[in-house]
Order: sequence, then C-alpha cells, then structure tokens
Amino acid sequence: MLTTFLQTSTDAVAAAVEPVTEELSFSLLSLASKGGWLMIVLLILSIIAIYIFAERFYSIRKASRIDKNFIRDVNDYILDGKKKSALSLCKKSNTPVAKMIEKGIERIGKPLADVQAAVENVGNIEVAKLEKGLPFLATIAGGAPMIGFLGTVMGMIQAFFNMSQAGNNIDITLLSGGIYTAMVTTVGGLIVGILAYFGYNYLSSQVSNVIFKMESATIEFVDALGSIEVKKNEE
Repeated sequence: MLTTFLQTSTDAVAAAVEPVTEELSFSLLSLASKGGWLMIVLLILSIIAIYIFAERFYSIRKASRIDKNFIRDVNDYILDGKKKSALSLCKKSNTPVAKMIEKGIERIGKPLADVQAAVENVGNIEVAKLEKGLPFLATIAGGAPMIGFLGTVMGMIQAFFNMSQAGNNIDITLLSGGIYTAMVTTVGGLIVGILAYFGYNYLSSQVSNVIFKMESATIEFVDALGSIEVKKNEE
C-alpha cells in the first residue's frame, strides 16, 4: 500500500512539473520573439561568437602542445651536426615553436643576429595566426550591448508612439509591446556581450601563454647556437 501511495505521488509530481517546464520554455521563446528583428541579429552574433571561440580554442590548444624535450632534442641534433634530423623533427611537430626553430635551423651559418631576426619574423606571423578572429570577437563583446541598447530606445519610442495614438484611451496593453522590446533586447545584448567578453579574455590569455613558450624556446635555441659559435672560435 505504501509503495502504491509513493508511486501515485511521484506520478502526480511528474505530471505537475511537465506542464510547468513546457510553459517555461514556451514563455522564453515568446519573450525572445518580443524583441523583434534585433533578436535575430543578436542570435546571429551569438552563433558567430560561439564558432570563433570554439575554432580558436582548438587551434590555440593545439599550438600550445609542445614536447618538453623538443628544444633539447633539436639542440642535440645541431651539436652533432645532424641538421636534416633537426628539420625533420620540426616538421613532425608542426607547432608555432617548431616553425620558428625550423626557420632558425635553415639560417644556420649566417650571423646570429640574422638567425634571430628570421626566427622572430616567423614568430610574429604565427602569433597573428593565433589571434585571427579575436578582434571580431572583441567587437561582438562591445557591439552586442549597444544593439541591445538600440532595442531599448526603439522599444520606448514604440511605447510612447502607441500612447500618443491612443489619446485619452490609454491602456497598459498599448505599452507592453514597446516595453517588451526594450527589456528583451537589453537582456539579449548583455548576455551575448558578456559571453563574448569572457571568451575573448580567456583566448587572449591562452595566446599569451603560447607567446611565452615561443619566446622561451627562441632564447634557448639562440643560446645553443651562440655556444656552438663560441666553441668554433675557440677551436
């Protein structure tokens, strides 16, 4: 009997919760539709922001995967005179650091300043590739709230226009449309802007980490070349 009672109570709760969930989802969609065409713009911007974040996150994460023994192995090959093996290792790694070191290896034999300049030039190109799309993400972070504010102004204009047309027969329903547009677009713009802002800052911090690894690898590589030149001069 107790089991039957518990089962009946559970079914009753589930039956009560299901309509509430459907009503909530329906109301959210209804509220979003009250924002008008500006909500479509914000939806497009949110999709673009998500795509940029996902694509850049994958690319930056891939670029940050650097073998701890990579520079040491490259330097060992160079010290042993195995230039082709060092180049092969760089091509196999295929990371921004590897591309920088590869360019440096190709310049071995030239003055150390020229080698360092070539490595830094490749590094600048690789950093630009990593930062691709981030300015647009920053634009969405700043522009989405402005679009929401535009919706606020348009909604208030609509509300006051409806009020003026109603004359003395002012009804709250005349204002609801404009107020909905004002509030919904504001919330939508803030949500898109905040998410894009956090996403931009996170990706920027990850790029900074990759740049730090690139600089550390460059210093270690150049130091190794410098020690080789010193040994040659001593001999």
